[in-house]
Amino acid sequence: MSTAHAAPFVNDAWLTGRAEGYERENPAHPGQVVGAITTADSAVVDDAVEGAVHAWADWRRRPAQERGRVLIRAAELVAARVDELSTLLTLEEGKTLAEARGEVVRTAETLRFHGMQAWQPCGEVFHGGANDEIVRTHRVPIGVVGVITPWNFPLNIPAWKIAPALVHGCTVVWKPASYAALTGAALVRILQEAGLPRGVLQFVPGPGARGQQLVEDPRVVAVTFTGSEAVGRRIAGICAARGAGFQLELGGHNPALVLPDADLDLTVRALVTSVVSGSGQKCTAARRILVHDDVRDAVLDRLTAALSQVKIGDGMDPASTIGPLISAEARDEVRQAVDNARTEGADVLVGAAPADDAHLDGGYYVRPTLLATDKPDLSLACEEVFGPVSVVLGFADVDEGFRLANTTRFGLSAAIFTGSERLARRAADEVDAGMVNINQPTTGSELHVPFGGMKSSSAPGPKEQGQTARDFFTETKAIYATAVR
Repeated sequence: MSTAHAAPFVNDAWLTGRAEGYERENPAHPGQVVGAITTADSAVVDDAVEGAVHAWADWRRRPAQERGRVLIRAAELVAARVDELSTLLTLEEGKTLAEARGEVVRTAETLRFHGMQAWQPCGEVFHGGANDEIVRTHRVPIGVVGVITPWNFPLNIPAWKIAPALVHGCTVVWKPASYAALTGAALVRILQEAGLPRGVLQFVPGPGARGQQLVEDPRVVAVTFTGSEAVGRRIAGICAARGAGFQLELGGHNPALVLPDADLDLTVRALVTSVVSGSGQKCTAARRILVHDDVRDAVLDRLTAALSQVKIGDGMDPASTIGPLISAEARDEVRQAVDNARTEGADVLVGAAPADDAHLDGGYYVRPTLLATDKPDLSLACEEVFGPVSVVLGFADVDEGFRLANTTRFGLSAAIFTGSERLARRAADEVDAGMVNINQPTTGSELHVPFGGMKSSSAPGPKEQGQTARDFFTETKAIYATAVR
C-alpha cells in the first residue's frame, strides 16, 4: 500500500501546499511511516467555518431525499472499498484487520441508515382548536455543526455524527483526532465522490487548539464531541456560556456483574471480549468485573486461562487477537496505572508483564491484564484506563453487587450475567448505565438504537445513533394553519 496523505479540505479543495504537518507511524512498527498529514492553522479553520455558513443556505433547501441519496451513494462506495479502508485503518490505528473490516462494514451501514431517514416522517399532525385549523410540527436544521472525533473508531464514530447532520440539512466542520487523520481523509474523499456539494463538509486536521477554535466560534451553533471527560467538560462550559448546543460522549468505567446462576462458559467468553476487543481502547470496555463469592474461583480460573491465551501482535497478522495501543504514551499510561494498582495492594492474576517480545518489533503493546482487589476505591477501580486491563472485586450478595456496579461517577455501559429473568429486569431498572447488556459483552451497540450514557459519561440531551440522532441536529417548530375559504 502506498503512503497515504491527508490535508485540510476546505471549500472543495485539498490544501496540500501548506508547510505545517507531521507523519503518522504504524503503532505496530514504530518508525514505519503510514502517511503524511498537512494540518490546518487558525486561518484555515476560520475559512472552513465561513464556507460552511455559506453552504448551509443552499444545502438546507435541498430536498431531504437528495441529501439522503448522497449518503446512500457514499455507503455503496465504502462497501466497495472494504479491503482498502480496513488496511489503512489497521496500519494507522492498530486494531486487528478483522476488527477494522467490521468497522468499515458498520460505517457503510451507518451511512445507509441515516441516508434512508430522508424517507421517514419528519413531523406530526395535531388536532386544532377549530374545524378549519391544522396544527403540525416541522423539523428544521440547526446550522453549522462542529464535529470533533476520537481515534479509536476513526470511521464509524465520524459517520454516526456526520451522516445525521448532513441528511437533516446541517453543514459540518470536522476536526478528526490527530492519530486518525489519514482514515478520516479517506472518508471525506468518499463523501466528495458521492456528490456532496461544495462547502457542506469541511475537514480540518490539526492539534487540539483547532478543536477549541471550533468550540469558541459563534458561527458554530452546536458541537458534537466524543473523547475524554476533561476535554468534554471544557467544551460544555464554553458552549453553555455562548448558548451553543453540545453533545458529549465521554468516559466509562463499566461494570460486568456476574451472579451465582450465570452460565460460566457464556460469561467468560463475553468477559474476554469486554476486556480485550479493540485492545481495550473502548469507552464501553469492562473496567470492573464484579463476581459473586460463590462463583469467584470458578470464574477467575476460566478467565485467567482465557486471557493468557489471547495472542497479541500486528493487526495485519490474521493470527492476532489484539493489536497495539495507539501510541507509546498510551502504552506507558496503562503500564503506570497497573504499577500504581499493585502498589496500592492489588494482586495480578494475569498479564502485567511488558509485551516486548522480539517479534513485536517495539510496537506499543500491553498484555491483557487482570488484577484483583477488595478495595472499591482502588485507583484502577475508579478511573478509566484505556487499555486491555480490568480489576476484579468480589461481593457476597446480590444487593451488594448492584451497589458496587453503581459506585462510579460514570454510567455508559454495564453487563449482567444471570439466568434469572427477575434479576435481569432488576438490572435494567437499577443499574445506572445508558446501555445495559444481559448475558452479553459490555462493548456492543446497534446503529439503529440510541447510544449514550448517564451521569458523567454523557451530556444531558439527545443521544447518538438511531432515529434519536436527528434530535440534536434539528429544531422543532409548531405550525398553526387556518384554511382560507
